[in-house]
Amino acid sequence: MEDKKFKRTTVTAALPYANGGVHIGHLAGVYVPADIYVRYLRLKKQEVMFIGGSDEHGVPVTIRARKEGITVQEVVDRYHNLIKKSFEDFGISFDIYSRTTSKIHNKFASDFFRTLYDKHELVEKTEEQFCDEVTGEFLTDRNIVGTCPRCGAEGAYGDQCEKCGATLSPDELINPTNKNNPGHGLVKKATKNWYLPLNNYQNWLKQWILDEHKEWRPNVYGQCKSWLDMDLQPRAMTRDLDWGIPVPVEGAEGKVLYVWFDAPIGYISNTKELCDAQPEKWGPWQKWWQDPSSRLIHFIGKDNIVFHCIVFPTMLKAHGDYILPDNVPANEFLNLENDKISTSRNWAVWLHEYLVDFPGKQDVLRYVLTANAPETKDNNFTWKDFQDRNNNEL
Repeated sequence: MEDKKFKRTTVTAALPYANGGVHIGHLAGVYVPADIYVRYLRLKKQEVMFIGGSDEHGVPVTIRARKEGITVQEVVDRYHNLIKKSFEDFGISFDIYSRTTSKIHNKFASDFFRTLYDKHELVEKTEEQFCDEVTGEFLTDRNIVGTCPRCGAEGAYGDQCEKCGATLSPDELINPTNKNNPGHGLVKKATKNWYLPLNNYQNWLKQWILDEHKEWRPNVYGQCKSWLDMDLQPRAMTRDLDWGIPVPVEGAEGKVLYVWFDAPIGYISNTKELCDAQPEKWGPWQKWWQDPSSRLIHFIGKDNIVFHCIVFPTMLKAHGDYILPDNVPANEFLNLENDKISTSRNWAVWLHEYLVDFPGKQDVLRYVLTANAPETKDNNFTWKDFQDRNNNEL
């Protein structure tokens, strides 16, 4: 992933949701590979910045708060601090690890949205959406559950069935209901939101990805191609929620920025935070994001490909001042003892617990996850393999 024409490299690692700890699937998929690459560039004396942070908006954190009976702010404070300390203790060498509830991020994301709005890059649409007939609150796809129309599994989400993996819409679910208030019926109500017209950028995306980035990993290139072979549709960049960054335009009361609009902008606002704090070391933030001689690399998991390869680049292109990602390496998933890692079932090896149970053994886990990295296919972590590699190879 090297190219002589670039003077510096901006490396981002996907922002974990601040609704729980980090587990070995996250480490193998994103953080260990990103850290290895950054350390490699530093050893070569190349100019590089490694950016991370917690994603503190979106539905998962509000679900966690309801479950625990505490405020959303208490949830994100707890898990942001837990994740940040886990990464530090594990040796993931971020230059900055910040958060999307910071004042810098709030202003930056608002200004970014306002720029697109003022340039008429966003489309205002009124559509019917599901809301709880008792409480009246609009529901996101993740807050709607029902029976999967494909496999018949109960508890399928409004965007995906975790049992069979099918991508769904809330309209397809059988007997949909509010996940947080089981038994409450759903009704449809008209609401106005602002959409990013991905369809207007389809031809540009095809040329930029399919023609100019044939070197991207097959899983990334293939997933992008399957999206681009369909007709892209406008995607809502605002939501009817009370947790998030308020939409900075008239007539948008009670609406916040869509988490997948706000979160990737966190890479840029975190860069600004670091550059503002240490200008003599890093220079202005713009040189990392707006100078054509800077290279941008996103390390992500395969479930985030569409957001980092199609939605975020379209936002950057529509804004007009930014460089685009040069590569987006995405790993496959890591299973645990032949079973899919699941935070809801607490089936995971949590980093903060590993650090307590195996003091001083950070490099053993780094080695095992690297030797067994799910680069081309889903791989499996077993404690027997961990033991064998430690005893026989290290």
